[in-house]
Amino acid sequence: MLDQTKPVYQRLRDVISAGILDGQYRDGDMLPSVRSLAAEHGANPLTVAKAYQSFQDEGLIAVKRGVGMFVAPNAAARLRTRLHDEFLNQVWPPVAAQIRRLSIDPASLLDGITA
Repeated sequence: MLDQTKPVYQRLRDVISAGILDGQYRDGDMLPSVRSLAAEHGANPLTVAKAYQSFQDEGLIAVKRGVGMFVAPNAAARLRTRLHDEFLNQVWPPVAAQIRRLSIDPASLLDGITA
């Protein structure tokens, strides 16, 4: 489920990231066109283009002029590494602090998680 409090641009990045990480889009796969992704998510095509451009700048997608946009080699691994680092450095510290604050047994948090 998408976080509706995030800007549209970030929500689109999350959709694309999830597609790459979940294997919906594998290395070399063509991504949806700007227009089709915009229509699917009710977004402005310029916003979609901005999201795609940011992935291109990061080397996660490659553009073949006149053909389309494709997932770059090793994009999932590189994206997973970046998101892993962001999680550990930005998301986890306040979560860990709240766990301590509320005296939650960390083992009980793992009961509902499966790999």
